[in-house]
Amino acid sequence: MRLSRYFLPVLKETPSEAQIVSHRYMLRAGMIKQASAGIYSWLPMGFKVLRKLENIVHEEQARAGHIAMLMPTLQSADLWRESGRFDGYGEEMLRMQDRHGRDMLFSPTAEEMFTDVFRSHVKSYKDLPLTLYQIQWKFRDEIRPRFGVMRGREFLMKDGYNFDLTKEDALHAYNRHLVSYLRTYERMGLQAIPMRADSGPIGGDYTHEFLVLADTGESEVFYDSDITDLKFGDRDIDFDDVAQCQGVLEEFTSRYARTDETHDAAEFAKIPEARQRTARGIEVGQIFYFGTQYSEALGATVQTPEGPSLPVHMGSHGIGVSRLLGAIIEASHDDKGIIWPEGVTPFHCGIVNLKQGDAEADAACEALYASLTALGLEPLYDDRKERAGGKFASMDLIGLPWRITVGPRGLKNGVVELTCRRTGDSEELTPELAIEKVARIYAGF
Repeated sequence: MRLSRYFLPVLKETPSEAQIVSHRYMLRAGMIKQASAGIYSWLPMGFKVLRKLENIVHEEQARAGHIAMLMPTLQSADLWRESGRFDGYGEEMLRMQDRHGRDMLFSPTAEEMFTDVFRSHVKSYKDLPLTLYQIQWKFRDEIRPRFGVMRGREFLMKDGYNFDLTKEDALHAYNRHLVSYLRTYERMGLQAIPMRADSGPIGGDYTHEFLVLADTGESEVFYDSDITDLKFGDRDIDFDDVAQCQGVLEEFTSRYARTDETHDAAEFAKIPEARQRTARGIEVGQIFYFGTQYSEALGATVQTPEGPSLPVHMGSHGIGVSRLLGAIIEASHDDKGIIWPEGVTPFHCGIVNLKQGDAEADAACEALYASLTALGLEPLYDDRKERAGGKFASMDLIGLPWRITVGPRGLKNGVVELTCRRTGDSEELTPELAIEKVARIYAGF
């Protein structure tokens, strides 16, 4: 993509309504535009990153054996009355009526809808276990939306629901989701710590939130610093192996890590003082096991091997996909702009032409662009007739991990400059070696 032809409405000044880093940089980098309070239009670069995050979520859900589908955003109130949640959910639910006077709502979550699909089509234990999920827009009418996409009213969310014959099977599904979420977040360049949490209006006895440590986080968190040394890495997991998934859960949840809602000061005090940490955290996902709460209310039963029909055991599992963009920026930025992790960057590499219109520089940039594209990479070529300082400032703001700078002086020596956005380190390489190094960096993503 050539920047002269791309829609990237970069702002020089920070909008007054932006209170935190991610909101400021998403507005300034031309990623989003506010449509109304807590509701945003996703402009091309923001939409591009959003799609990358979606793809990672889909890939890791498929790896765990979960099945994607799509529910409507508007739901009938009848199902929510059946479950008993229509009146109890609160004012965050956007309620409305259609032209026939039927009560409707804009989905804040989808336990009822998924349970209804299940009860309509699954009747036997032989069809279990089953996990269905979607990535769909949700709406919660926050009383005070703020912090951009971090606390918006409309948001993109992955919500999944497992249906199992027994509690033991459902807890294995819980563990399986925890493993898949650890993989998902690490692929995005995040360390998301699973913390014991409160179930809130979803209900249930078992629940963990995944939180990214950041100064602007809404939750106060208490944790053993040892947990920050844990990495899932590229280990091979058999998601059908109960013991293996349970082992991962124990590895990542045995150390103290809790939000302020479930914090136990006496338990926390047992940790050696040198390892006690308090911080702020951004919630980016949550997993629940809630047993037969919804299946009993909605009549989601299956015939058991012994004959009688029993309600299935369920859990729900969410990832705030649109919120993740804000979390990634909060965790990865400097005073110049965003620093995208390689796994989610909108473009793999920036190409800066220091002398647009110079025949040799133009030809070298075109050759770099063609070669990177031929390797399956997506470069962003700044071919605008702008001063070098402005081009560098734009590249720093939008945060591409790698930049190749091309100018007449370097080309006389047969080299271009390859710069790492995260460290600021630069090296002079031949164009061929620069291409080779960029390709090698992204080979693992």
